[in-house]
Amino acid sequence: MSTVSSAQSTLQQFLNKRIYELQSRKSQMEIANEAGFNNANFISMLKSGRSKLALDRVPAMAKALDVDPAYLFRLALSQFFDDAVLKELMPLFKSAVTENEKEILDVIREHSGNTDPRLTGDFREDLAKVVAKHNGKQ
Repeated sequence: MSTVSSAQSTLQQFLNKRIYELQSRKSQMEIANEAGFNNANFISMLKSGRSKLALDRVPAMAKALDVDPAYLFRLALSQFFDDAVLKELMPLFKSAVTENEKEILDVIREHSGNTDPRLTGDFREDLAKVVAKHNGKQ
């Protein structure tokens, strides 16, 4: 098992962004309490990468952050494994989709008439553009 060490992990980036987004609704201390941690300092340690989010704590942390647990679990896995190992593990979790991904799939099904559209090169490119535009990366 390889551990990941980078300037800032994907999980750290996500936690920093999500906690910032929630700051008008709840404090870091409230998030810590909801997630079952004794103090907000542990949240700071997660954000800085000094501590790892234990996989068994993901459901409570996801609830405290108001995010999908499957998504947070995938991010949490990246703390423990490098990209090569994750590439091997992720097919095991491919069927675990987030609620947001389910909604996107529902839209695709609705607008394709449930015809099981094939992901052609053009469709992939168009879909990538839509997602990039939505995420402000264009």
